[in-house]
Amino acid sequence: MSEPVAPFQAPVGTHDVLAPDSALWEGLLARFAERAYRYGFSLVINPLFEDVGVFLRGIGEQSDVFRKEMYVFEDRGERRYALRPEGTASVVRAFVQHQPTTPWKAWYATPAFRYERPQAGRYRQHNQLGVEVLGTDDPAVDVEVIALANGFYHDIGLRRVRLLINSMGHEACRGAYVELLREYLAAHQDQLCEEHREGWRQNPLRVLDCKRDSCVEVTTNGPLLIDHLCEDCRTHFDAVLAGLTSLGIESTLEPRLVRGFDYYTRTTFEFVADALEGAQNAIGGGGRYDKLAEELGGKPTSGIGFGSGVERILLARAAEGVTGELLNRRLDLFVIDTTASAVATVLIERLREAGFATDRAYDRRSMKAQMKVADKSGARLALLLGPEEIETGEVTIRDLRSEDFAQAQLRVAQSEIVSTVANLLMK
Repeated sequence: MSEPVAPFQAPVGTHDVLAPDSALWEGLLARFAERAYRYGFSLVINPLFEDVGVFLRGIGEQSDVFRKEMYVFEDRGERRYALRPEGTASVVRAFVQHQPTTPWKAWYATPAFRYERPQAGRYRQHNQLGVEVLGTDDPAVDVEVIALANGFYHDIGLRRVRLLINSMGHEACRGAYVELLREYLAAHQDQLCEEHREGWRQNPLRVLDCKRDSCVEVTTNGPLLIDHLCEDCRTHFDAVLAGLTSLGIESTLEPRLVRGFDYYTRTTFEFVADALEGAQNAIGGGGRYDKLAEELGGKPTSGIGFGSGVERILLARAAEGVTGELLNRRLDLFVIDTTASAVATVLIERLREAGFATDRAYDRRSMKAQMKVADKSGARLALLLGPEEIETGEVTIRDLRSEDFAQAQLRVAQSEIVSTVANLLMK
């Protein structure tokens, strides 16, 4: 005899989502899709892998994601690809390739892949929701994207969420600031964390993104980009802040907020959940990327977007004690059949086509066993088909959630089952 095979497990850093938890995921997607639709966005679906150059030019060769975390592979045709580490670059690549009418407003829901140490809310395969707008640099669009995200978090029950915001300027004013920051870091490099004691030379802005106390202290006391914006970038940022204020959306200026990718320009923002502890409290963020389309071979095109991690959102809801359902995925009806006749099959199909969530037991179980399954299913009503019901052309309906047994059961003709069930479920 062959040796028994040990059960396979999901790969390290990944996880399975089963019911009832999967209903929360469905609810998040449904709420996000509805809000995106109300804001004029349409769904875009991109490949899970792209030419590695899409991310090399998009997120930057010096970013931690590109250097340490991306899944890169060569296919049988010796083409070099990468699994998508984030959503924006793929959407912008699609924009450059297909040239839709601008402004183009797209939303997405996608898995993303990063090789990193698994921890709470951070997986090697995680899932993102996001939106992108390409073809306008109007600050009103920045406000709209932030408002969409803010409204979504509120819609799913989160209350302890703060908006952090900053401006990274554009190439000219940021370039002058980077040289100033480089000089400052050179004078304080011995005070930086081990990673950035030398790493600051390749990209000084990455030090601002570091959460270690030593780097935070050094950069907090150093020059800030917000103080070195040109007039155009300052005017744009002031318009964004004014727009948020007009909507009653509170924000906090965070001068060290640069996000993790090289493509960001001007507005950058992040939503943090105070119910989550430590440096892993960000549940979403994004910003403007006015050079990304050009980097990917297109014409110069302004863009802005944000992404939000599904796993981190659900952690924040749990940490806040939010328990409300996001989507009703409970059964309406459970059919109990002790006759093994085709009548039950036909009746169940009629009910499903009429719009009722309907399930049944299988394998010719006893009435008692089927009733136990019906009760555990969460269905509101049980429909009983026994020999007597089959003979008379009727169905016995039992309310599984009623405490009054006398009032919980009635018998109706099969021809009237759809209308009767509809009336009962409305009560």
